[in-house]
Amino acid sequence: MEDFTFEVTEQAGERIDKAVASLEEEWSRTQIQAWVKDGLVLVNGNPVKTNYKTKVGDIITVMPPEPEEYKIEAENLDLEIVYEDQDVLVVNKPRGMVVHPAPGHLNGTLVNGLMYQVKDLSGINGVMRPGIVHRIDKDTSGLLMVAKNDLAHESLVDQLVKKTVTRVYTALVHGTIPHDNGTIDAPIGRDQKDRQSMAIVDKGKHAVTHFTVVERFGRDFTLIKCKLETGRTHQIRVHMKYIGHPLAGDPKYGPKKTLEFPGQALHAGVLGFTHPRTGEYLEFEAPLPDDLAELIEKVRRSH
Repeated sequence: MEDFTFEVTEQAGERIDKAVASLEEEWSRTQIQAWVKDGLVLVNGNPVKTNYKTKVGDIITVMPPEPEEYKIEAENLDLEIVYEDQDVLVVNKPRGMVVHPAPGHLNGTLVNGLMYQVKDLSGINGVMRPGIVHRIDKDTSGLLMVAKNDLAHESLVDQLVKKTVTRVYTALVHGTIPHDNGTIDAPIGRDQKDRQSMAIVDKGKHAVTHFTVVERFGRDFTLIKCKLETGRTHQIRVHMKYIGHPLAGDPKYGPKKTLEFPGQALHAGVLGFTHPRTGEYLEFEAPLPDDLAELIEKVRRSH
């Protein structure tokens, strides 16, 4: 697996396991404690004890072990599969669910549920990510396409690379966006000051988000649709913060005073792609989950 290196800034004074756990939502503190004991977490190039507390300027290096040693169990999570055939399926992921297992977080993920409900999943991404060709964040709800065999997997990945997959999200953002539509073209990479987060950086990966205003709620909030041209980590969340309209409820990129909501107000509502075998274009739509629909209605009533 990829090594992670970051400099301690805001998380100074935290135990090493807590500071590292904030880097990746799939990592658990229990697993990180084991990594610390095994010398897989270094501070300024040296191993530390599990009770080490971070200091400003510490350079922390995390070297996660390879995941193939783990056995992923099938779990009945009653996933909402909106489409399935011999090659692909589309699943509506609930908010709060991690997409795939990681060391220390092997249960309760979308993959655990898929393994229970689906007979075949592609093996290209190994035992930890069978069938997974793209992700959405833990606290983002909505549609994901899943490959059931390697032919389908390669086709869907190729479509993502060629930017022919349709991905449209609904988002509630802070402030009033004055223009009805726009495009954000700004490269995304690891935040050099806070390695827990992504940011707009000069040498980041090319990232493009198109947005359209659906409804404005006074000066406080705007409801928008975002269409992804690329699919970078936290792309919509980072891009909307960049133009001064962070997502409501976003604990990482939003303001401290935001709406009470279990995560960012973001839903992957539309997903379209070309079927790997038939060549037919398929498009699916998932309605807003109840919690997000209720949040939007609450904002609407208050303005």
